[in-house]
This record gives sequence, C-alpha cells and structure tokens, in this order.
Amino acid sequence: MSDEFYRIKRLPPYVIAEVNAMRATARAGGEDIIDLGMGNPDLPPPQHVIDKLVEVAGKPDAHGYSASRGIPGLRRAQANYYARRFGVDVDPESEVVVTMGSKEGLASLATAITAPGDVVLAPNPSYPIHTFGFIIAGATIRAVPTTPDAQYWEALERAMNFTVPRPSVLVVNYPSNPTAETVDISFYERLVAWARENKVWVISDLAYSELYFDGRPTTSILQVKGAKDVAIEFTSLSKTYSMAGWRIGFAVGNAKLIAAMTRVKSYLDYGAFTPIQAAACAALNGPQDIVEKNRQLYHHRRDVLVESFGRAGWEIPAPAASMFAWAPLPPALAHLGSLEFSKQLLTHAHVAVAPGVGYGENGEGYVRIAMVENEQRLRQAARNVRRYLQSMGVNTPPQGAVRDSA
Repeated sequence: MSDEFYRIKRLPPYVIAEVNAMRATARAGGEDIIDLGMGNPDLPPPQHVIDKLVEVAGKPDAHGYSASRGIPGLRRAQANYYARRFGVDVDPESEVVVTMGSKEGLASLATAITAPGDVVLAPNPSYPIHTFGFIIAGATIRAVPTTPDAQYWEALERAMNFTVPRPSVLVVNYPSNPTAETVDISFYERLVAWARENKVWVISDLAYSELYFDGRPTTSILQVKGAKDVAIEFTSLSKTYSMAGWRIGFAVGNAKLIAAMTRVKSYLDYGAFTPIQAAACAALNGPQDIVEKNRQLYHHRRDVLVESFGRAGWEIPAPAASMFAWAPLPPALAHLGSLEFSKQLLTHAHVAVAPGVGYGENGEGYVRIAMVENEQRLRQAARNVRRYLQSMGVNTPPQGAVRDSA
C-alpha cells in the first residue's frame, strides 16, 4: 500500500502556513499580534442580512438539503447585480451558479474542464487557487505576468506559439490578489479578442469588484461585447458585505462552462445552507449603503497605512483597489527574502504579514499587507515596524517628519 499520493505530491508545503503557525503560537503565549496577514474582514455584515438569516433559520422547513446550483432567488439577485452594476444582462437559469465562495467555484470549474496534461495560463504572483486548483485537476501551469503591460501580451503570444499542447485556459484576476493591480475596459476588449482568436477560455476572478479607490470603479470582462462566448467570471460576497465566513460566491458567464461546473458540483455538494442563501439575497437586493461605507473605510485605512508606514521608514505604494497593499521589502532588508522578513516582523514587531513568495516565485521580494485592522492598530503596527527597522540598523525618518499620504 503506497502512501505516495499523486495529487499531494504536486502540492508543495503552503509557505504562508508557516507564518500562520508562528502567529498562532505567539498569540497562544499571550503576545499581542497585529494580524495584517489574512484577508479576513473585521467588519460585521449589514444587520438586515443577519436578521434575514435568523428569520429563515427559524423556519422548520429550512434545514434540509438545499440546491447545489443555488436557490432561484439568489441566482436572480446576482443577475440583477450585474445588470445594475455593469449593465450586463445574464440569464439566471443558464448563466449563473452559486458557489461556496470563489475558491470552491474555481476548484469545481477546474475539475470540470481540465484534462491531465492540459496547459493553463495563470498569473504569477497570484492567489494560490488560481494555479493549484488546476494543478489538483491534473493540469500544467505556464506562468504569465500579473502586470497588464506590453510584456503581458508578449508573454501570452509566446505561450501560444511555443507551448505544447497549446494552452486552453487563461486565468485573470483584477483587482489582483495579491498585487492590487487593476485594468480598464480596453484591456478586457483586447483580451476577449485574443481569446476568441486563440480559442482559449478566460476565467476572471472579480472578488474585489467593490473595493476600488480614488473614484475609479472596477470593470467586468462581461461588459465586453461577445465576452460570454469565451469567459466566465467569479465574484463573492466575502469582502463587499463582510460575509467571508458565510462562503457565498458566484460564477457568471458562458453557459457551457456554467453547465459543466454545475454538473460537477451536483456530485460534490447540495449547496450552501438555505438560510445563508436567503440572507445573501437580502444583501444583494437590500440597501447598498454598506458597500460605499466599506469602500470608504478601506480607502481611509489605505491612506493611514501608506502614511504611517512611510513615516516609519517603509515606503509602500498605494493600492488602487482591493483590501491589500503589495509592499516591496525595505531595500536594506531585501536580502532576507519575503519569508524570513515576515518571520522577523512577526517575532520582533508583533506584526503579521503574508510573504510574497507564497503567491508564486515572482512574489519574492514583496509581502502582502491586509487592511483588516482599524486605524489605531495600523498606527501601532507602524510604530512597531519603526522600532524593528531601527534595531536592524535601517535609517528611519525623524519622528514627526512630514510625509504626503497617498
């Protein structure tokens, strides 16, 4: 009997888990750790959403199996969201499926459409499920850049010309996790044309659709004419409505991909708990003031993070969207690498961040900082970082030095 399992052998140890274990140990020992590592919202969902959950959970008939593809009302609510937010018409019966968060949806789709040996183009650095969902399904990954510049398009062309077999799927994620980069509609127009010409499916992860700053709303690939011929898009309620633990997301787009994914899901699950789906309807159909409120709060936290860490001696570029900052290591400490730097920051500054190498080899030299603590905690983190940098012999600005925020 072999204990060498094929798929497990293709999954390397999860680098970020090493830092998470250190954080848990430190907290168990009574240390006050400021956790900027995991993108776990610290804000509550809207009260009317919680009330709906309680109301439906109180009904005797609400506790049986639900619908794997999502209850009809929730699929209609998501279709209505696309209509009002992006001006996109989607059929809730054939072009929408409810997922247990974006991760489950991406993994189910990968299982549905991937054959062993297929080549998938995925960004590097990227959120791990964008690559490992397909690796688990038996695919081979060819990395393409995250930054949507001239090199990105050159990488796509090289991949199509020199890869055997030719790639069949491309994953895109904007706003990007972890880099927070964004794109406009012209990028998607070019991408759809490229995908149609090369007969490649495009999978778009739009989980951070509502966390955009500086008055520049995010766009959906489905806004492009003909996009549904080649594309499917994933969204989530996790960050928009602070419902991460509820595990509700959606796939919207190409009917063939939706049907394939729905068939796989029908073998794997009976859908999310019905009261949670009913409450998700309340989130999408009810008052939307929470969306703007959360956006403004993350915007403010971004500015506090950039300003206070800059005063501490660590220059961090201001992200245009998402709940993350993608921060290059302080130049004087770049030799440590992202994992060792993250460990030292946790040990000596009591600040947890995610090492960039955990998102792919091109993430080395960076850490991801999640804006999931309030302003006071962010400023405390900056003070701790300043002391750590000084202990490492890094020159820091004089106390009180003025620095422009983002």
